[in-house]
Amino acid sequence: MKIAVVGATGLVGSVMLNVLEQRGFASEEIIVAASEKSIGKKINFASKQLTVVSVQQAVDMSPDYAIFSAGSGVSKQYAPKFADKNTTVIDNSSCWRMYDEIPLVVPEVNFSAVKDTDRIIANPNCSTIQMVLALAPLDRAFDIKRLVISTYQSVTGTGVKAVKQLEAEEKGLEGEKAYFDRIYRNVLPYGGDFTDNGYTTEEIKLVNETQKILNKKINITAMVARVPVCGGHSESVNVEFRKSFELEQVRALLSGFEGIKLLDNNDRHEYPMPILSQDRDEVFVGRIRRDFSIDNGLNMWIVADNLRKGAATNAIQIMEKLIQYRK
Repeated sequence: MKIAVVGATGLVGSVMLNVLEQRGFASEEIIVAASEKSIGKKINFASKQLTVVSVQQAVDMSPDYAIFSAGSGVSKQYAPKFADKNTTVIDNSSCWRMYDEIPLVVPEVNFSAVKDTDRIIANPNCSTIQMVLALAPLDRAFDIKRLVISTYQSVTGTGVKAVKQLEAEEKGLEGEKAYFDRIYRNVLPYGGDFTDNGYTTEEIKLVNETQKILNKKINITAMVARVPVCGGHSESVNVEFRKSFELEQVRALLSGFEGIKLLDNNDRHEYPMPILSQDRDEVFVGRIRRDFSIDNGLNMWIVADNLRKGAATNAIQIMEKLIQYRK
């Protein structure tokens, strides 16, 4: 099998290569593609050195699968070219997510949305992935009416430039900025770009993608913040259900759902934190409690490594299911 990683020199691209090796793809033919400035560079993969090629060269090599993490512009230009070669593209950018004909997939939740003829499949936003994984079993049981979401997102979600800004500010150094404001010892009350309605693009993604994956009838509002953390994304999610529930039912549904790790024992100080999720593929859920201010209300705290389950691992899990399905 031949697998292309497009954007292989970036932060998510490098994690994709690690996940491919860890999940048993080291013996496959791996093509690493990136921008013109990276062509010819060497990348270590499974005790081998791979040479970076251009995206067009990767297209010409007709891989079976192409996993993208190279930005919307590159995806818009090249994903259809791969698809024309009968390559299945799994795209991590926001480019294709809201097209009706393109499935937006978290494998444990809605892999059934994928048809065998699909050649472009969208990977959701990192914050969406971890949240819908935790919400899916609860929605099926109790029918979600409304969500109020507050996220506390790692700087790694913005990329290498943001990590370097945080590291430079910690050392008291000036450097290139990914954010307009200082991130060190600070919290930024935004993520992405501001839009005309006062929301940011990251907040709008949470609304639109969650509705597409779970249910368009769910009412959703979101607030995104960026925090000086490198381990993973955290989310406070307030849920209003249409049906009544018991907390024991909620915990049982979550603990029995694929991909979720329940950490919910306050007496033992067991609750999800970014430092626990780093380099892990599970979505951690805890601080589960009723919201007594409304009928059928629930509060929960959700944490995951945004580079792994929030990006690389989810994309590769989609590919794994496709391989199994197409056998």
